Amino acid sequence: MPDLTESQIAELVADLHTLRGALQEQLAATREAARPVDLNLPIGRLSRMDAMQQQGMAVANRRSLELRLEQIAAALAAHGEGAYGYCRSCDETVGFPRLKARPETPLCVACQGAKERER
Repeated sequence: MPDLTESQIAELVADLHTLRGALQEQLAATREAARPVDLNLPIGRLSRMDAMQQQGMAVANRRSLELRLEQIAAALAAHGEGAYGYCRSCDETVGFPRLKARPETPLCVACQGAKERER
């Protein structure tokens, strides 16, 4: 697989910065929803259970967003080291189509598939 061109890398790095901004906005927007449910609110049992379920989903969603932000930071660090676009497992080029879909991904398709089969 051929290495990425400089213009492709520049496009992907711009995508990383755009994605980072969007994820940070989503984190800010979900901050309130992830706060613990006040058990002293005068609401019914089912409403309280629903509120707790919504809060749990918001917390899980925020953790997913935080994980992607960590991966973006790692990808930008790899770019600074000249290692962006290479699989962290096999050191082969990840490939532009995969990086265009998920610019923060650290693994090529083959290594990602192997990792998922291990689970």
